[in-house]
Amino acid sequence: MMSLQKNHLKKEKSPYLLQHVNNPVDWYPWGNEAFNLARMKNKPIFLSIGYSTCHWCHVMAHESFEDKEVAKLLNENFISIKVDREERPDIDKIYMSVCQLITGRGGWPLTIFMTPDRKPFFAATYIPKEARYGIKGLLELIPEIKNLWENNFKELLKSADEIIKTLQKFTKANIGKEFTKAILDTAYNQLLNSFDEIYGGFSSQPKFPISHNLIFLLRYWKRTGDKYALEMVETTLEQMRQGGIYDHIGFGFHRYSTDNKWILPHFEKMLYDQSLLIMVYTEAYQATKKQVFKKTAEEIIEYVLRDMKSEGGGFYSAEDADSEGEEGKFYVWGYDELKQILTPYEFNLIVKYYNIKKDGNFRPEIRINGNLNILHQTMNLKDFAKYYKITEKELIINLEKIRKKLYKIREKRIHPEKDDKILTDWNGLMIAALAKAAQVFDNNSYIESAEKALNFILKNMMGESGELLHRYRKQNAEISGYADDYAFLILGLIEMYQATFNTKYLKISLDLNAYLINHFWDKTYGGLFFTSDLNEKLLIRNKEAYDGVIPSANSVSMYNFIRLSRISGNIELENKALELSKAFSNQVNRMPTGYTQMMIGFDFFIGPSYEIVIIGNKNNKDTKKIIQYLNSIYQPNIIIILKEKKMKGISLENLVPFIKDYSQIKNQATIYVCKNQQCQLPVTEIEKIKQFLG
Repeated sequence: MMSLQKNHLKKEKSPYLLQHVNNPVDWYPWGNEAFNLARMKNKPIFLSIGYSTCHWCHVMAHESFEDKEVAKLLNENFISIKVDREERPDIDKIYMSVCQLITGRGGWPLTIFMTPDRKPFFAATYIPKEARYGIKGLLELIPEIKNLWENNFKELLKSADEIIKTLQKFTKANIGKEFTKAILDTAYNQLLNSFDEIYGGFSSQPKFPISHNLIFLLRYWKRTGDKYALEMVETTLEQMRQGGIYDHIGFGFHRYSTDNKWILPHFEKMLYDQSLLIMVYTEAYQATKKQVFKKTAEEIIEYVLRDMKSEGGGFYSAEDADSEGEEGKFYVWGYDELKQILTPYEFNLIVKYYNIKKDGNFRPEIRINGNLNILHQTMNLKDFAKYYKITEKELIINLEKIRKKLYKIREKRIHPEKDDKILTDWNGLMIAALAKAAQVFDNNSYIESAEKALNFILKNMMGESGELLHRYRKQNAEISGYADDYAFLILGLIEMYQATFNTKYLKISLDLNAYLINHFWDKTYGGLFFTSDLNEKLLIRNKEAYDGVIPSANSVSMYNFIRLSRISGNIELENKALELSKAFSNQVNRMPTGYTQMMIGFDFFIGPSYEIVIIGNKNNKDTKKIIQYLNSIYQPNIIIILKEKKMKGISLENLVPFIKDYSQIKNQATIYVCKNQQCQLPVTEIEKIKQFLG
């Protein structure tokens, strides 16, 4: 008989691991206890990697890991290990690379069979309990793996060693040549060729909201004046906003759309998506002054501050796609249900505006039961008002009244689970997003929220020697920080300095950047490893530049190095950015659309770019007016330094030595502008700045 005692996950902090604590599978967390036991018993390891809001992870758990027959086979023949990919992205990245190498694809749940020495010999994603659709089930696969382990061990080990050798080659790419301006044109043309002219985005289906692609296109439009680059951004952002991927009742974006029209989403909500989308909608508003972009950014922020903020100020990681065992049940509406809730006028309006159908407005396949509706628009607000002969003001008032009524009803439903762990890297992105929005929208409340989150990280997730920890949950911070943690928090600190001109944030960003280079830099081939030289030693030391759904630490760091170099006057940081780009240039040149965040950094690097030093008191009207003007225009390749006569705290001149002799003209706020390392004479009139930045 199997023991009913809980497995070895009960002391873990990860919400994902704790979801499996009552499984009959005798799970272990990643660690020496499991590996030593596997060696002692000469058993292979069954490694399962997922995350708490992953729909198919839940499916595999309910189908197999809660099943006594599967558990018996696993417990008898393997040592089983569970890993939360968001807690341990270092482990996930290595074994995801293995899966992609072996199968040509990847995803979660990720399933790996490996030796006690962590050498993988079989990889897959979701595996059903029993065979179907040509896929072997666990009940068939486990005995086959057992047979291989016992009777073909040498061949199995040889295969594992070959896999590791191939992986190791990826970290030793030859140093390439410097990028040229032509790579920006190549990236643009590749995006152009894959662009969906009707619905926006750059694929058929599924469609992910890849924000750095759009930010790159905004930069490209600014550089070249190519109007279609801007049109691609506007179309994509407008279609996403109108689609079901956007939560029209509670705000925020779902993770991706399963169709090409942005209608049927995968319903989980991730903190990193909200952060990156706040940034791109904010910049799009800056570039176009379209109110819908500002409204969308502000609504995403409202959702995050309402539903994703901890008491201490840090931000939670995600909300699940599922509730009551069904994906999306929390978010969808029945036709008759809406008819009962709303007045006849409100119901008729929402039926037209959000495409509500009696039989449901999408084909649920196997994912959502019943004749249900996902709220989505086929017309923007302005066109709808014109078509239905209603004023925009009246439409806005009525829609908001309906939204609040539906939100109140929806709040009574059983909510999806919240993953309440706090991650340094994702919080860094949200801090950057809030600080950017605060600058553009002149909203101090966003700064207050960003400061609370930043102070939470610095207080709870930073060691005495300046190292960062990756995860915090239930008064416990642990797991040594990864390159993402440093790069993304530095990005947040730079934006916080640009929003507040508090030298404390600049000082911390420079210190963390120095730590990052000291402990993560590849001294042989250049670029940043994902793990520190102080981290646990794994099969390989991974090094990534690819910008997936989240941009890579190397791409963000290139951008950070350049900005910190221009702020501080430290040319060595700009040289580091150049070294970093050369470390990855061979792979970037092959497909630059996979590295659009790095292209954003390169765009800043080659210019035109601007350094602006303001001498004045930030509380004075003349200084405020200058800062507000600079924040209102779309001039992305710019850094601003504010020198006040009487500065409190850390000395700015110690961090930015070149401003020592900068002074005011006639006791007025004075602006020093440099473009591409060429400086103009100081001025006091905003009109002169407009000429310089033209």
